Amino acid sequence: MSTYILVHGSWHGAWCWYKIAPRLERAGHRVVALDLPAHGKDRRPPGDVTMQDYVDAITAEIDRATEPVVLVGHSRGGLAISAAAEARAEKVRSLVYVAAFLVPSGETILPLVLTDADSLILPSLDISQEEGWDMLRRDAFRDALYADCSDDEVALAEALLTPEPSAPTNTPMPTTPERFGRLPRGYIEFLEDRAVSLSLQRHMHAAMPCARVERVAASHSAYFSRPDDLARAIVSIGEGLR
Repeated sequence: MSTYILVHGSWHGAWCWYKIAPRLERAGHRVVALDLPAHGKDRRPPGDVTMQDYVDAITAEIDRATEPVVLVGHSRGGLAISAAAEARAEKVRSLVYVAAFLVPSGETILPLVLTDADSLILPSLDISQEEGWDMLRRDAFRDALYADCSDDEVALAEALLTPEPSAPTNTPMPTTPERFGRLPRGYIEFLEDRAVSLSLQRHMHAAMPCARVERVAASHSAYFSRPDDLARAIVSIGEGLR
């Protein structure tokens, strides 16, 4: 079938895909869920991590694949899959943005974040400029990220979330029309999202049109609360953009 590389968003790790990966595998696909640097099992200091480190982690998996891959990015992971697709355009079949940041060339997410009045993230974000990271406050976890998730899933996240490196977020998007721009992409909207609001999701994929758009009635963490729906949407886009 296909090779899917799953890239998590802010503060998370490969662990957040634990319900999605087996569903894709049962559908016959090869799945790689990776930890970006300074996330999950990768314990390097977040202040040392650059966008190039993100790209290197993803392209290492792309280079191991025996066929062009489908890159799937959630939330801030959208930045990483765009940059990696630019670096390995010839080895990427398509991109799937899962309530993810889809940022034009030369820009960062900051202008988008500042316009997202419906997001609960920015008012509850701690930022360390000295150490180079940001982190959502624990008392905002459920409302911002896990509104429709179980108590067990919130407890799992509380145990595993780690600070997000600032440098990749602040790096202008390095994409070009000749490489990233020629790759087909799709978008999965989360209709009840309070982290990356639905209005911002739609603004981003209207500004950078996607060939297919799917919708999941969920909060920002549909990989926990609506895994069947999310897995179907990922495959619908990934196989539909062949």
